[in-house]
Amino acid sequence: MLIEEDKSLKLLNTFGINAFAKYFVEIDSSDSAQSFFAERKFNSEKRLILGGGSNILFTQNFDGIVIKNNILGIEIIKEDEEYVWVKASAGTIWHQLVLYAVANNWGGIENLSLIPGLCGAAPMQNIGAYGVELKDVFISLEALNLESNQIQLFDHADCEFGYRESVFKNKSKNQFLILSITLKLHKKPTYNISYGAIETTLEHMKIMEPTVKSISDAVIQIRSSKLPNPAELGNAGSFFKNPEIPKEQHEQLQLQYPLLPSYKGTAFNHLKIPAGWLIEQCGWKGKVVGNTGSHKFQALVLVNYGNATGDEIFKLAQDIIASVKEKFGVVLTPEVNLV
Repeated sequence: MLIEEDKSLKLLNTFGINAFAKYFVEIDSSDSAQSFFAERKFNSEKRLILGGGSNILFTQNFDGIVIKNNILGIEIIKEDEEYVWVKASAGTIWHQLVLYAVANNWGGIENLSLIPGLCGAAPMQNIGAYGVELKDVFISLEALNLESNQIQLFDHADCEFGYRESVFKNKSKNQFLILSITLKLHKKPTYNISYGAIETTLEHMKIMEPTVKSISDAVIQIRSSKLPNPAELGNAGSFFKNPEIPKEQHEQLQLQYPLLPSYKGTAFNHLKIPAGWLIEQCGWKGKVVGNTGSHKFQALVLVNYGNATGDEIFKLAQDIIASVKEKFGVVLTPEVNLV
């Protein structure tokens, strides 16, 4: 197994930040992962598990070992007349899993089409879009405990899912290497098209009866029209979570801002406010600041125009947070992991 030193991570994060790792290794199987951690050679080093690099901002070099998860594969675990249980290895590109499900007309993750990143990161973030979250179809995952070097099974409750949250982002951060995830998908799906612009897009596509594929196509069309391609313009998708505020606070804000949009929150008596709308109202949409800025089509996306450092993007994020708090009294929280 090759251990690289002073490894550039520029091509391994979608912001395109030229940070360096003290050490770097790629893992391509559970056996190789266990063999690597059994050596204990790097026990004293800080560890960072890296997937597709699509939800991370490097603000400095990483003084430790970066472990790139390249474990691949998709397989059917079991099925019955209504459901199929699909197991995907952590290094599999998430959108490839979605396309696999769509090709088989299995419902449940079509609304999550074109989300960047790998399957191993999906439960870490509890990824979600257009009214659907990973937790809705999640059954279990396998992960390597980096201290005991034993493989553990996590069920739904073990993962402690929240809004773009899980146990792997909090108390168990960097303690486990996710090896695979298992999802339960519907053979006779029902559809969620009421969130965002899916229904309108389907109408424009002249789709009268939605299918798994048509919904996936609609989501791809929407995301492609609003979100820049990281291969062309460095970004990590949505930089901030949509904040949830108490109903009373929302009512007060609506008196000042009648057009304030909102959705049902995950917490009782709370409403979710689109962070992109708040940012746009503060004048950030399309604004360029040095080598970075807020994207012209989607204010929620911060971009690297070619030579930005992680610190520059982080400073922009802090300025946006401050301006939204000053104008609306709402505090934005980054969805992107800061390193």
